[in-house]
Amino acid sequence: MYPVVAYHVANTINIKASKQQLQLQLLFQDSDELFYSSSKDKFVYIFHYGMVSFFNMTNNEIDAILKQIKPYCDNYFSERILEEINVVVQDHTLKVQFEHVVLPKLDSEMIRLVMLNASQSVALNRFSEITEALLIETNEHTKYLENRGKLDISGNKLKRFIGKILNIKNKISENLYIFDSPDITWEDAQLNRLNIELKKTFDLKDRYHLIHDRIDIIKENLELFKDIMDHKESSKLEWIIIILILVEVVDMFVGKLLF
Repeated sequence: MYPVVAYHVANTINIKASKQQLQLQLLFQDSDELFYSSSKDKFVYIFHYGMVSFFNMTNNEIDAILKQIKPYCDNYFSERILEEINVVVQDHTLKVQFEHVVLPKLDSEMIRLVMLNASQSVALNRFSEITEALLIETNEHTKYLENRGKLDISGNKLKRFIGKILNIKNKISENLYIFDSPDITWEDAQLNRLNIELKKTFDLKDRYHLIHDRIDIIKENLELFKDIMDHKESSKLEWIIIILILVEVVDMFVGKLLF
């Protein structure tokens, strides 16, 4: 049995700098990913969006790799979110279950698919935690609005909140490939089947949709808050204009009385 463990270690990882640092056998690379073989039947998969996945590596080996790439991480996390799954090799068998994956052989492309899906699962866990916290915070503002008939958030804070939501949505869309099949699956039916089964087992699509639904709910609430705030500012401006007009009229009236 071979363990696969995926960690979310940072907001982002500098792929170019990490490649220059790591002295391992590079099996695949693009602008967002590095896939290495560290030794026989041991693999490391690094993603730009802050994920690192390991296959059949000890804790000491994992710590050594993470130590090497830490300087190239943006906002390195002290507490890591992780996903674990085991790989079992059994001739002529390809099967994905909740706690383990059965592969017909130790094929690097099959292992890469397992590590990719495990990494995306961890990323979804983190985004799920973030969006849940933001939804709770949004609900606090809506409850205050319901009870007091006014907002308890300033215009500047609201703008920062909206920006935060948009950045999270962009990050999810840019870095997760939940609906995209990797190139390696296009011409290999077995790899394609493995990829589909992994997505089902990790429940990636449903979790992805849940996160986007939360973001849409939060955005809808924030847009309502913005409309209320804009109306309030508009009303305030109208009253200022009315008062200025009244002051001018009174001034003209008093001037005519005096002269």
